[in-house]
Amino acid sequence: MSTSKDNILVPVDGSESAERSFDKAVKIAMTENAHIDILNVIDTRQFLGEMQDTLISGDTIYQMTQDTSKYMKDLKQWAHDNFDFDDIDYHIRYGSPKAVISYDFIKDHHNNLIIMGATGLNAVERMLMGSVTEYVDQHALADVLIVRTDVDNNPIRQK
Repeated sequence: MSTSKDNILVPVDGSESAERSFDKAVKIAMTENAHIDILNVIDTRQFLGEMQDTLISGDTIYQMTQDTSKYMKDLKQWAHDNFDFDDIDYHIRYGSPKAVISYDFIKDHHNNLIIMGATGLNAVERMLMGSVTEYVDQHALADVLIVRTDVDNNPIRQK
C-alpha cells in the first residue's frame, strides 16, 4: 500500500487560514511531486432567504461564482509566481461544505490528502453550523492535515 500523497485537496474560503494552508500545500506538493485541487464550496444554505422559501436571485449566484473563480485563478497565479508551481486545478461546487469536502469531491477526484486551515468561519458561524474543519477531520475519506503554522512551520501569532 502506497503512502505517497500525490493528489492533494485544499479547500479554500477566502480566509487567511485557508490561504496559509494553500501555501503549505504547494510546498508539500513540490516535495512530493503531487497535484493540487483547490476547492471552494458555495454553501447553498445561504441561498435561502428569511422565509426559507425564497431564493437569492440568479444574478447574485452568478456573481458569487464569478468572484470565486477569480479568487481561485489568483491563487493559482500566486503559486506560479511565488513557487513556480503549476500542477493545480480549481473547482467550484455547490452544497454543504462538510459533505462536499469530506466525501463527494474525494470520490470524484481520488484525493489522498486534505490540507486545510484550522478555522475559516467566525465564532458565531462555528457555533451555529459547527466547524467544517472539525467535521472533515472526523469524517473525511482521506488523511487530513490541519494547518496551524505558517509556511516555514512557525506558530501563527494571534491578532
